[in-house]
Amino acid sequence: MTRSAGDGNLAAKAVHEIRTGRFERTLAALAAAGAAITAAEIFTEHDGASFGNKMMWWPIAIVPSVVPAGVAAVFSRRAAKTVLPAASMIVVANGLQGTFLHWRGILHKPGGKANLAYNIEMGPPAFAPLLASLVGGMGLLSALLRREGENE
Repeated sequence: MTRSAGDGNLAAKAVHEIRTGRFERTLAALAAAGAAITAAEIFTEHDGASFGNKMMWWPIAIVPSVVPAGVAAVFSRRAAKTVLPAASMIVVANGLQGTFLHWRGILHKPGGKANLAYNIEMGPPAFAPLLASLVGGMGLLSALLRREGENE
């Protein structure tokens, strides 16, 4: 005998909601939490590098925008379809820009391409900005899903 989603079992209900594409609120909340954690990590890393390039401030200003947008999306369907995707798209673009800048920084280290393995280890983190893009991607994906608890 299988359990139905409406029998009070929280885990079964969550699985049912996810299988039917109703995960918007949860993913919006996860994007907001991920943005807060990611922004804090970016700040500590860029602060450790003494914000040597003024562009290092950009993700500090941009990534946290997903936090209020994600929280608003949890409570408002309209915010989930407008504000969250807009903030998320900007974060994705900034993460891609950061990836370019980090790789440029790696290649500008002494030895450049000839010393690539060492420069990847000792230079800016090569793929860290893509983690910010992933948080933005979560916000974009959230906007495509249906809200939990609603029958459409």
